[in-house]
Amino acid sequence: MAGRRLEPILVEIIAALDGISAAAAGKTLEDFRGDWLLRHGIERGIEIISEATRHIPDELTALAPEIPWKQVRGIGNVLRHEYHKTSDAIVWAVVTDNLPPLRVAVERILEASVQERGK
Repeated sequence: MAGRRLEPILVEIIAALDGISAAAAGKTLEDFRGDWLLRHGIERGIEIISEATRHIPDELTALAPEIPWKQVRGIGNVLRHEYHKTSDAIVWAVVTDNLPPLRVAVERILEASVQERGK
């Protein structure tokens, strides 16, 4: 069975990152804690990102060594299977501190992937 094409996966990641960014805009940790739909929507977006990053080859994640790829890939499992142990403050910190640099890295990987395909 052939693997999925990489560019659509990267575009899905960017869409999830943009959706989370839009949902979180102007919000605070207290808003996140108090809004069931906001919290679960953001967590679902993070799960999608986590799963999708598993399809990025290591040679491309190496283009963004500043990103903790193992943790990005693993957070979805935590949200799915250990949701009762998750900290709203940690998830919110991921949203505010970690997702913006991840978007930059994924854009860099997408650009490299498109350039490689064009050769």
